Amino acid sequence: MYTFQTRIRYSETDETGHLKLEALLNYFQDCSTFQSEDIGLGLDYCREHHVVWVMSSWQIVVKRYPSMGENVTVGTLPYAFKGFVGYRNFVMRDSQGRELAVANTIWSLLDTRTDKPVKSNEDMMAGYVLEPKLEMDYAPRKISIPAGSVQGEPVQIKKVHLDTNHHVNNGQFVKIAIDSLDEIFPVAQLRAEYKKQVMLGDVLTPHISVTEEGKLVVVLFNAQGAVCCIVELEKGKGNEND
Repeated sequence: MYTFQTRIRYSETDETGHLKLEALLNYFQDCSTFQSEDIGLGLDYCREHHVVWVMSSWQIVVKRYPSMGENVTVGTLPYAFKGFVGYRNFVMRDSQGRELAVANTIWSLLDTRTDKPVKSNEDMMAGYVLEPKLEMDYAPRKISIPAGSVQGEPVQIKKVHLDTNHHVNNGQFVKIAIDSLDEIFPVAQLRAEYKKQVMLGDVLTPHISVTEEGKLVVVLFNAQGAVCCIVELEKGKGNEND
């Protein structure tokens, strides 16, 4: 497993002094980026070969949100390739080695010249050494949308939402979804399904609904009425043992 050590920063915490969900997601995303850079398959390699890894889905299960100043270890491992699809786990552990959060992700490899899927090449198959997948309760990639919803405030996409691929970063979709909610609560599990790329100047409108189990589902529509991202948030109990 590829890992790096870090310390939770004040700028990454919420009003309770614990790591924000979107900051946790960013740590995981950074970890996979660091691995790619370190094995020579990073941004420059992808630009040279006209490919990009695009997120298809997130599942993050949080056991405890670390506090400001805590030392943590962030790790990642790829565990499967199937054609143009890659599967990758993540984990964050505290200084005692205890799991704080685990995650599963599914990625698609696209040709940037055609926007069509392409298979992983020999360099990628050799560089991303597959390891056994982590133990967690794996949820389906597809997220069901409950009937009935409340429309939130539209959000116009600005430069701050974009990444090096010039479209909205997967973490920004999650932040937009969370910011559309009236209530703030600790999230025990995040699921996100990405369906359409969104560019600078586009407008996303959130539609919020609740499942029978009490999970919140935020569907982000573009101006043409197409679903761009679905985010499901399961409420947790907070950090009672901190």
